[in-house]
Amino acid sequence: MFIVNTDTVVKVDPNNPPSYHQGNPLQKLLNLMEQAQLAVEREFYLMEHAQYLFPFEWLSIYGPSGNQADIVEPVRQDNKEDFQKQNIKDFRSTDTFLVRGLVRVGDSVFPFLRVSYRGGPDSKLSVASDSEALRRSAERNLGEKIKLWIKVGDVATPSLISVPYNPASDRYEVELWGYPGSDLFNRLDTKGRKAIERLELQVRTDLVHGDMSAFVRRSELNGRHVEDIDPKNTMHPILPLHIELGWTDFDEKVWDSQNGTNYHYEFNMIFRGWDNYLETGVSASPHSGPGFLEYRNLLSNYGRKSQKLGDIDGNGNRINELGRLLNPWSFNAFDSKNHGSDSEPFFAVNYVDLNILKSGCGIGLHRHRDNQEIFFLVSGQGFMVMGDWCKMPQRERCFEIRTFRPGYITLLKPGNLHGLMNSTDRDMTLFSFGGYD
Repeated sequence: MFIVNTDTVVKVDPNNPPSYHQGNPLQKLLNLMEQAQLAVEREFYLMEHAQYLFPFEWLSIYGPSGNQADIVEPVRQDNKEDFQKQNIKDFRSTDTFLVRGLVRVGDSVFPFLRVSYRGGPDSKLSVASDSEALRRSAERNLGEKIKLWIKVGDVATPSLISVPYNPASDRYEVELWGYPGSDLFNRLDTKGRKAIERLELQVRTDLVHGDMSAFVRRSELNGRHVEDIDPKNTMHPILPLHIELGWTDFDEKVWDSQNGTNYHYEFNMIFRGWDNYLETGVSASPHSGPGFLEYRNLLSNYGRKSQKLGDIDGNGNRINELGRLLNPWSFNAFDSKNHGSDSEPFFAVNYVDLNILKSGCGIGLHRHRDNQEIFFLVSGQGFMVMGDWCKMPQRERCFEIRTFRPGYITLLKPGNLHGLMNSTDRDMTLFSFGGYD
């Protein structure tokens, strides 16, 4: 990973601290989520499982407070009790966003993937298509459709996908469904049928697929490693989903594809709980106690719980998810930058908190340079946001949004950012531990 030097660090006057009540980036991001359109009416979707990915190309971050206000280089911002220097001031999203989730049609529950590209004259593709003829007419127009090349996991589309313009969102959008039958048109509402007719909704089981019943808790799962079960499932409960794509105009004359390297996105939030776990089982007479204990292992440094999850260190070795990578600017667990190593195999705890987040309140978007942190939701419901502050080698920087429910945890890694919003009319109670940054 590396720190993106094109981001802006805003020096803050110590006598005039920021106001977070107007233009808040967490609310700005959630507004983007609320504006997202779907192909059919929402009652078809299991909305608590919807996951949103909003790529961004630039961040503005507040600088330190007090007498350290002049320290604008993140590698030198070492005061762990100064929260201001972590806080995101603003961001600039890119032309693309993605949504994945689950749909129910009759008795069938299956995954979907929606890919959306900004309309209007200022998108990268629109600017690139500004040919001499269009310049003379002083307008840019991509037309009624553009095209998409996409690779979901390890499967690429054999031909380009037509993506129609959606006037309701002013975006070009396509939704790919893993519907297992051949009678979808007749089972949808009017909105869904129109979406099929204009190619906004397409059944593409070659790209989007998975039987969610494979992960239903039952005795046959006891002792099995969930990462080995249906690993190519588009909505696998713990494995990241990598998506590579590029956009072109309908005539395939110009591309928005990062100069041919394509865009690389990942749904990769470390999100665990009752339905998202490494292993489940039943322990008889636990520690000599009476009866049985049913468990779900969420994170572990013991045994062979996972060989596909966790970061890769400088020697090409995978460290467990509870471990962390150490960068030259990082403090290790013993508050030293002279660590002589590029990883730690354990999770360091420097604080433990119980929190109440009132209705309409949020923990703002903020970055973590060095430390890890776990949030566990005890009660209530909200929207959890996680993403990359640093640039990771395998993916673009994105905000990922999921519904946070009781009994679930999220794990934040060094170089990430996160935030949490209580958008309900009830209090949220939250257990958090890890390290300040």
